Amino acid sequence: MNKRKRTLFLFLILIVAGSMAAGCGLFKKRYPSRPPVEPTTPTPRLSGKSYVINGQRYWVLASAHGFVQDGLASWYGPNFHGRKTANGERYDMEAMTAAHKTLPLNTWVKVTNLENNRETIVRVNDRGPFVKGRVVDLSRAGARALGVLGPGTARVRVEALGTAGSQKVEGRIQQVLVQPDNYEVGQFTVQVGSFKEKSNAEALAGRLRRSYQPVTIQAFDRGDAVFYRVHVSEARTIGQALQMEARLEKQGFTDSFVVAR
Repeated sequence: MNKRKRTLFLFLILIVAGSMAAGCGLFKKRYPSRPPVEPTTPTPRLSGKSYVINGQRYWVLASAHGFVQDGLASWYGPNFHGRKTANGERYDMEAMTAAHKTLPLNTWVKVTNLENNRETIVRVNDRGPFVKGRVVDLSRAGARALGVLGPGTARVRVEALGTAGSQKVEGRIQQVLVQPDNYEVGQFTVQVGSFKEKSNAEALAGRLRRSYQPVTIQAFDRGDAVFYRVHVSEARTIGQALQMEARLEKQGFTDSFVVAR
């Protein structure tokens, strides 16, 4: 092969190689990029229901199962007493209820005051609080049970327990907890009173023992003072404890509330 033919041959090879490289680049563009990896951290499932307050949209969770949230609790009272709540009930500031922005209505939640370790159980029947940093608005009764009335706010933990249903108890329709099998089964009791003087706690316990068993007195050291709490009943489910609470309230012990042991 003479010099001129060799040069032409090399030139043709370069053209073909360049065309193949360009073709490969175009060919690659026809394929979509690899799909993104799915996140491994589960996210709350939304129900598709939403509402708008002050220009902000809030999405309601499809289920409360496994819900836990820490944040600031507040309470609302006389100015809202008697008004309609989000689920159509009339707000009763002496009922054990609460407002939450995204939990399904009629969810039972355990609220723990992280500042004094007091806890109680309330039912979500309203929406709110629509104040930055706050996660739950308690009724006055709920705030009283947690020691939030005076300060107005407190750091709390909100834990979903189940949903509310209706049941006939002693001839009256009452709200009870509807739980999946073996869900939130544990030890619960009803606190009827709390006293700085042990003698006052013993006097109340004596009255209660005429009609209820067991009745116990638990000492609680808050750091700056010791309180003597009077407890009635030992329930294995929240539903049983709530029925006992309703019975005690009916007999005049209106400050009774459920606690976990």
